[in-house]
Amino acid sequence: MITKLMNFRASANAMRFQKVPGLPTLFSVQNNTENRRDQKTIGSRRYSSGVVTSSLGNVKVPNENLVEHVWKNHDKWGDNPAATCAVSGRSYSYTMMRLMINRCAKALIGHCSMKPREVVGLLLPNIPEYIAACHGAIEAGLIVTFVNPLYTPDEVKRQFENAGVKMIMTIPLLLEVAVTVGKSLPKYRTTVCIGGEDDISSNVHGFQSLLMADHQADLPGINPQETAILPYSSGTTGLPKGVMLSHHNLVSNLVQLKHPALLEERDRDDEQDIALTVLPFFHIYGFNGILNVCLKEGIHLITIPKFTPEDYIKALVEYRPSYLFVVPSLLLFLASHPAVTKEHLQSVKDVTSGAASATEGVLQKFRQKVDRKDLIIRQGYGMTESAPVTLFMPLLTPPSKIGTVGILPPGTEAKIIDLATGETLGDHKSGELCVRGPQVMSGYLNNEKATAETIDEQGWLHTGDVAYYDEDKYFYIVDRCKELIKVKGNQVSPTELENLIMEIPQVADVAVVGIPDTLAGEIPKAYVVRKPETKLSEEDILLYVNPKVTHYKKLAGGVRFVNSIPRNPN
Repeated sequence: MITKLMNFRASANAMRFQKVPGLPTLFSVQNNTENRRDQKTIGSRRYSSGVVTSSLGNVKVPNENLVEHVWKNHDKWGDNPAATCAVSGRSYSYTMMRLMINRCAKALIGHCSMKPREVVGLLLPNIPEYIAACHGAIEAGLIVTFVNPLYTPDEVKRQFENAGVKMIMTIPLLLEVAVTVGKSLPKYRTTVCIGGEDDISSNVHGFQSLLMADHQADLPGINPQETAILPYSSGTTGLPKGVMLSHHNLVSNLVQLKHPALLEERDRDDEQDIALTVLPFFHIYGFNGILNVCLKEGIHLITIPKFTPEDYIKALVEYRPSYLFVVPSLLLFLASHPAVTKEHLQSVKDVTSGAASATEGVLQKFRQKVDRKDLIIRQGYGMTESAPVTLFMPLLTPPSKIGTVGILPPGTEAKIIDLATGETLGDHKSGELCVRGPQVMSGYLNNEKATAETIDEQGWLHTGDVAYYDEDKYFYIVDRCKELIKVKGNQVSPTELENLIMEIPQVADVAVVGIPDTLAGEIPKAYVVRKPETKLSEEDILLYVNPKVTHYKKLAGGVRFVNSIPRNPN
């Protein structure tokens, strides 16, 4: 697989893998705390085999399902708010949210006739009720898959068909899409509308009426090894695939991140921390790295369904968050927008920049805006396939580790292998990063070939990213060898766009690559070969493709016509 990756699928891929701004990291972390400069470095041990194992030791994962694990201490937080919508002000306490989850679970089984291990599709923005819907479905023993609410109907249908969705949960704004897609799905049961009313004629249940009815049902026992969620990822190559993440995978990563070297210890009597996020819960980082972590720790989660500068600044003023979860473009907004002042950020003590890496220039600009030496900006690395975290910077990271994505969390191993030979390499030598641990997925849904290409017989997850580690076993991502295009942290599959373009009768061949973009990191560009004696313009292609995909998949880099696209024998 490694040789094939380096030979590239076509010479167009060579353009795809040229150096571009931004690193393929899930998080980006730097510590600006001056008084921590002399702290002892936390590193990792390296065995003679070249395998690096976490210096934080092993991890003991409880035999619990995800909802059981996240909510087992909810009574500690009681009447404290669990989640609040910054736009509408809707807010639910920990006690109320736990009750809603349980009632949702019983309603889905007892009234909506869903059966354990069937799949529920979430077509939702970031709203507090997302928690009740998602965790309710999971507590009912169902599998949850979620899509970007900005997806086109065709994109929603494609994923929900592949996942085998039997129920969709959505909001009134997206109800028409949900009902239309639902009618096309085999053995589809019903649609649940959060904020909507019962509509028997359209087979729609209002979420509030389901909860108020207090339906009774015996909830099934859940084996932690069963699949809990089914997010979609392009992996290292090809079309988006369903990533089977079990309760055990998700709980493992939550326990790993709980280590005191990685997560600040909290006391029950401490003032409740507040976290502001606009990062989507349909992304594995938003779901297991933000939502589940915050709820497990008793943090007050402030959600925004759609980013606008006005709503975000208002949330900063009104809620005074201690934690911010951002992406580089949002970090740049906070650093550059004149309406954002250092007073707006005065309460913030910890910032995590996710989904793509922030450049040192952006980080420095943000530090200058905040103008405080005690601020921590955190980074790390992960994938959907690893639930997601496999590297994270400890709280006491030395400032000299510029550009690092951190160390291995407890119970995680890593190795760097030569891109051509697969040989295991030592420190300060770049190669493909491979990771292994309890957080790694069981495989891709109904795709044994892609699973075997990603996870080898020894259980190593081949990330498709090029990295190295230093003498203290801190890891650094330097490049990527996978096809994936990252637009503002969102995955874009070149294959998906190429398949769409090939539907145009006048197209003989095509290759889609990512080209550098200052704001987005990368944007897709198509190289197209016309069939002989046919007329086809760039506008024709854009008019065909762009309406069929969500905004970040559009061919923002344009179209270039070429005579041929060289192909590898492979």
